[in-house]
Amino acid sequence: MAGACGSLFPPREECIYTSCYCEENVWKLCEHVQSRYPDLIEDCYAVFISNQFKTDYHVILIQKSNTGNAEVYDLDSVLEFPTPFLDYSSQTFRNEQLKQQYHRKFRVIRASEYLETFASDRSHMLKDGQWLAPPPIYPCIQTKESIMNLNDFISVNPSFGVGEVMTLQAFNFHFSCG
Repeated sequence: MAGACGSLFPPREECIYTSCYCEENVWKLCEHVQSRYPDLIEDCYAVFISNQFKTDYHVILIQKSNTGNAEVYDLDSVLEFPTPFLDYSSQTFRNEQLKQQYHRKFRVIRASEYLETFASDRSHMLKDGQWLAPPPIYPCIQTKESIMNLNDFISVNPSFGVGEVMTLQAFNFHFSCG
C-alpha cells in the first residue's frame, strides 16, 4: 500500500521492537508512518484488544486503504507481516471458544490520535522494583497532559478513553468492508 515493496514498514526484524511492550511497539510503527508517509497516517489505526476484566491485552496496527483493503501489522504474531485483515482475524480471534465475560473487545484509535494521546511510564512492568521484562532503550512516551494513561487504552468501557470500542463482529465489519 506504500513504499517500494508495497509495505509501510521495513521487514519485521528491522522494526523497532521490545518484547512485552506491544503498546510502545505500535506507537513506534505509527511514528514511522507519520514521519515517512504522513499522507497515510489517517489510514492507520492502533487497536487495543482486551476484555472487560482486562485479563490480558495486545496492541496491533491496521492500515485500511481508501479502496477498503486492510492489512494488520503485528510484530508479535507468527503470521506474515503484514497479514490481510480477514486472514488475521479468522486465524487469531475465536470468541466462540471463550466464556462470554472473556470475549475480546477492540478499542480502535486513529494512529494520529494515538500518537498525540498515549503515554506510558512503564510502571505496569515493574514488580517489587524489578522489571518483568527489560524496557525499551528509548525514553518513555509522554504527552503534555500525561505520563501514564495506558489503562485508559486497555479499558473496553466505551464511556471514556479515545477511539471507539467494538465487538468482534463490529470490528470485522469495520475493517472488512470498503
